[in-house]
Amino acid sequence: LGSWGHEFVRSLAGEIGQEYNARVISGSDPDDDSAFEDLLEMVNVIVPFHVSHNAEAEAVDLLIEIQRLKKMLELDVIDEKNYERICLYLVKTADFMSDPDDLFEMLETAYEIFRNQHQYLDALRVALRMHNDEAVPVLLEECQDRTMKKQMCLLLGRHRVALEIEDDEELNELIGNEKMSEHFLKVAKDLDVVEAKTPEDIYKSHLAETGGFSRRRDTGGAQVDSARANLASTFVNAFVNAGFGQDKLMTPEKSEWLYKNKDHGMMSATASLGSILLWNVEEGLTEIDKFLHSSEEYVRAGAALAIGILSSGIKSDADPALALLQDHVLGDVRIMRIAASTGLGIAYAGAGREDVAELLLPIVENSDDSSYDMMEVSLAGLALGMIYVGKCDENVGSTIVQRLMESSEIELDHSHARFLYLGLGLLFLGRMEKAEAMLEALRTIEHKSSKYGTLLLESCAYAGSGNVLKVQEMLHQCTEHLSEDAEHQMVAVIGIGLITMGEDVGAEMALRTFDHLLHYCEVPIKRAVPLSLALLHISNPDFGVIDQLSRLSHDPDAEISQNAILGLGIVSAGTNNSRVAGLLRQLGEFYSKEAGHMFCVRIAQGLLHMGKGLLTINPIHSDRMLMNGPALGAMLVLVQSCMDLKNTLLDKSHFLLYYLISAANPRMMITVNEDISWRPVTVRVGQAVETVGQAGKPKRITGFQTHTSPVLLGAKERAELGTEEVLSVSSVMEGIVIVKDNPDYEPEESK
Repeated sequence: LGSWGHEFVRSLAGEIGQEYNARVISGSDPDDDSAFEDLLEMVNVIVPFHVSHNAEAEAVDLLIEIQRLKKMLELDVIDEKNYERICLYLVKTADFMSDPDDLFEMLETAYEIFRNQHQYLDALRVALRMHNDEAVPVLLEECQDRTMKKQMCLLLGRHRVALEIEDDEELNELIGNEKMSEHFLKVAKDLDVVEAKTPEDIYKSHLAETGGFSRRRDTGGAQVDSARANLASTFVNAFVNAGFGQDKLMTPEKSEWLYKNKDHGMMSATASLGSILLWNVEEGLTEIDKFLHSSEEYVRAGAALAIGILSSGIKSDADPALALLQDHVLGDVRIMRIAASTGLGIAYAGAGREDVAELLLPIVENSDDSSYDMMEVSLAGLALGMIYVGKCDENVGSTIVQRLMESSEIELDHSHARFLYLGLGLLFLGRMEKAEAMLEALRTIEHKSSKYGTLLLESCAYAGSGNVLKVQEMLHQCTEHLSEDAEHQMVAVIGIGLITMGEDVGAEMALRTFDHLLHYCEVPIKRAVPLSLALLHISNPDFGVIDQLSRLSHDPDAEISQNAILGLGIVSAGTNNSRVAGLLRQLGEFYSKEAGHMFCVRIAQGLLHMGKGLLTINPIHSDRMLMNGPALGAMLVLVQSCMDLKNTLLDKSHFLLYYLISAANPRMMITVNEDISWRPVTVRVGQAVETVGQAGKPKRITGFQTHTSPVLLGAKERAELGTEEVLSVSSVMEGIVIVKDNPDYEPEESK
C-alpha cells in the first residue's frame, strides 16, 4: 500500500472508519472480528505504515474509530524514538472521550506502551491518572534502576499516595515527604526570604491614601484592637509564614498574642502554630506540646488542631497525630472533639487509614444518642471524606448515607449539614460512574437538601474530567428562576467549574457561560459564579479573570462581593501578584467600615502572600496531568464554606480555613544528586506550550529565562534543563528532580 503515497492511505483510512460505522449500525456486533475481516486486513497494513512515517496521531485515530486500540500494543514499530509522541497523543486525547470506558482504554494503552519501553515513571503517572492503585507497587517491583525508583517515590509523595515499601527506609522516607521542611527552608534561604513577616507588612496600611492623618483624629487616642481584626491577622500570619518555623506573633518567647483573642479566636491562634511550623514534625511537636496542657479548653483544642495541621502530608513511623489525638476524638469536651476530628482530617488527607476511620465512624453513626450535635457529625464526616478522598470506600460511604437518611428535618437544616454531603462527595472525587449507586441512595432522602447533595456528589465524581454531557446537566439546573431554596443551583454553578477545570478548552467555554449566568440569572446563582471562576484558576492569576472578579467585588449584594474578594485570594494564592495586591488594598479602604468584608479582604491578602510566595494551592501538577485529591478536597471545603459565609467563616467555624494547608505545596523545582543532596544546574523556565501531534521536535516552552536551580514555577510554566552536562531522570521537571551525569558530555574547550 505504501507505494501509493500518503494521501491515498489517508483517505482510505477515512473510508474504513465510515464503512465500519455503517456496518455497526446495520447490526453487526462491534466486538466480533469476523464481520470486519476485509477491513481489519487493511488496517493491519495502514497502522504500521502511519507509525513508521511519523504520523502517529493518524494511526491512533484510525484505531479509535474502529474500536481496536489494543492493536497498538501488538506493533513492533514502536521504539524509543516514537513512543513518547504516541503516548502524549493518547493521554491528551483521552480528555475528550465522553464514555468512561473509552477513556480508560486509552490510558490503559498508554500505560502498557510506557511499561514495555521501561519508562516506569511515566507509566506511574498514567496509573495515578487512572486511579489504579494496584499498579503502583507492581511498577516499583519491576523497576530495577535505583535512581528511577527514587524519582517515582518523590512523585508518590507529591501526590500523597500512602504506600509502604517493605524493608526500604530510604524510599519510604521519600514517599512520606519527611525531608520536605528541610528542602523548603533551604530554598527560602537561597531566595533570601527567611525573615518573618508581620500582618502589617502584608496590609501595608501606610500606603492607603486615607491613611494616618484622618485615623488619628477619629479615634482620639490609642488604636482599639477588635477581636475580628485580630482573628484575621492570626490567619494572615499563619498563611504568610507557613512552613518557615518562625513568626512575630506566636513563636516568640513572651508572646501575648494568644490573649488578644476571644474564645474561638484563641483556638485559631493556637492552631496557627501548626501552619507556621508546617512539615517540621519533630521540632513542631515540642513547641505545641506546652499548649496541650493549658487551662483554657479553647487553647487545648487549638493545640490539637495544630498537631493535625503540622503533620499534613507527612508520613512517619511514629504517627504523632494519631497517637496524640485519639483520646480527644471521643473525649468529653465538645470543642476538643471537633478540633481533634478536623485535625485528623487534615493530617491523614488521602491516606485512607482504617485505624483513623475507626475513631471517626462512631461519631457519624450515632443517630439516637443525642450527645453529638449535627456540627460534630458533619465535621467528622468531612474529615472521613478527606481521609478517603477518591477511594470509593463502601464502609465510609454507606455510614454517611445511612446517617443522612436517619437525620431529622432540623438536623438537615443545620448550616453545617452540607459538610456531611461534601464528605460523601469527596469519597468519589473524580471517580465518574463509580458514584451511581450513592446517587440513587441520596435521591431517596425526603428533604430539600437531597437535591443539593446529589448535585454535589455528581460534580465531585466528574471533577476535572471535562465531561460535556455533565456540564449540560448542570446548566440545565440553572434555568429555573428561584430566589428562595436555590442552594442546589449554587452547587450546579460550582459543578461547572469543577468539571471543566484542568482542561483548557472546557475552561474557556465555561468562562463564557459564566458571563451569561451573571446577566440573566437570579442572585443565588450569581453568588456562586465568583467561586467557580476562582476554581478554574487556582494559584494562576489570569488577567481576564482578575478583571472579572474585581468588578464583582464591588457588587451591592454583600455575599457576591465577599465571594469575589475571597475568589481573588484563591486565584492569586502564593503568587505575590502585585496587581491583585493593589486591588485588595483598595478594597480594604473601600470596605473599611464593614467587618465581614474586611475579614474577607484580610484572608485574601493572606492567601496572596502565602508562604511568602513559595507555596501554591493548585491541585493540578505533574505537567498539568495529575489532579491531587487532598488538595482539590481542601479547595472544596473552602468553596463550601464560602457558599454560606455568615454561618461558617464569619461565624465560629473559621478554623475550617486550615483545611487549605493540606492543599499547600512548595512550588519550587530543585535539582538533586542521586543521594538527594542539592546540585544546582542551569535551567530554563518559560510558558508551557502544547506540543501534541506536531511534527519534528517542537520547543516545549516559550519566552524562557535562564536561572540556576532552585527556581519557582507558576501555574502554567514549565522548566527544562539548560545544559547538556546532566540528564534528568524524570520526564517532568517539577518538585524535586534527580539528575545524573551525562556520559556523552564533552565540555566546550575555552579558546
